[in-house]
Amino acid sequence: MQQLCKLFGLSHRDRQLLINAFILLLLIRFGLWLLPFQQLQKVLDLIDADKADQPSRHATGLGKIVTAVNISSRYTPGGAKCLARALTTQSLMKQQGYTPQLRLGVAKGTQGTFEAHAWVEHQGQIVIGYLTDLSRFKPLLALDGGQQ
Repeated sequence: MQQLCKLFGLSHRDRQLLINAFILLLLIRFGLWLLPFQQLQKVLDLIDADKADQPSRHATGLGKIVTAVNISSRYTPGGAKCLARALTTQSLMKQQGYTPQLRLGVAKGTQGTFEAHAWVEHQGQIVIGYLTDLSRFKPLLALDGGQQ
């Protein structure tokens, strides 16, 4: 009940961003489960292109986007892994006119296991997905915020 009160206490714009982030995160989680990655990227590009035509370019700060994704992650059934969170952040940023880069990296774990991580950068700064030991992940791929 307390969370519901907090939701209604937000400004209309912040409440809409939080709802959009939650819905997008759910859709991306299902998309990662059902679709090949490249197909999901194409679907997201279509969504982002449609929303990016709106006049409110950069109207929402990066901090608010990341906060909305972080809050949405806590309430997503089953949680949200780094790739879903990174894709959601990238999509919301693109919709606001930012040019994010999705980074995918791999590392060898302490037990010799394969580990992967996804994060988003903007202008050389990590926006979401920061880890204290991020440098151990070897970047495999960087996808920019433009059309693929």
